[in-house]
Amino acid sequence: MNIEVVEYDSKWECEFVKAKTFFTKLLNTIDIEIVHVGSTSVYKMWAKPILDIDIIVNDNEDKLKVIKKLESVGYKHLGNLNIEGREAFSYDYKNPYINWMNHHLYLCIRGNEHLNNHLLLKKHLIENEGDRIIYSNLKKKLSKKFSTDIDSYIDGKTQLITSFLQKEGVSEASLLKIKKVNLKDKI
Repeated sequence: MNIEVVEYDSKWECEFVKAKTFFTKLLNTIDIEIVHVGSTSVYKMWAKPILDIDIIVNDNEDKLKVIKKLESVGYKHLGNLNIEGREAFSYDYKNPYINWMNHHLYLCIRGNEHLNNHLLLKKHLIENEGDRIIYSNLKKKLSKKFSTDIDSYIDGKTQLITSFLQKEGVSEASLLKIKKVNLKDKI
């Protein structure tokens, strides 16, 4: 995987709207919320040109229904990938159902710690231009330094991300969980 970080592109929001429209129709019998998260969701944020999409459900019953529906259109359920309360999915890039840009798709239960952290980071970056610039600059630097090493790229962002979440009142226990996942066996 070649890591590329590019300047904010207004088409990202349009691409998210396409995805949201598709998932809303597909999952119309289930009570869901679809949220654009990650750096592509933050105006003027530099990012890897890959959407991060969270589908939010109220309970495990709805989670199982969503998994089935997503599998029916070619998504592969990957499990939680060691992040409790978040289910990840992959897809074939030639999938005829998908007509929007490359994306990461996650399924979360409302109120889940991981989801709350995603939403708090987005909120923080929207509300704090200085931190958004610092984070953009770090991502550009890391993408050049670790252009083919996603683990080192993620490692390099973790301290700054957790400092932002700490400013938003995230508990030390939650911050430690984030560090354990992002820094793999380094802590």
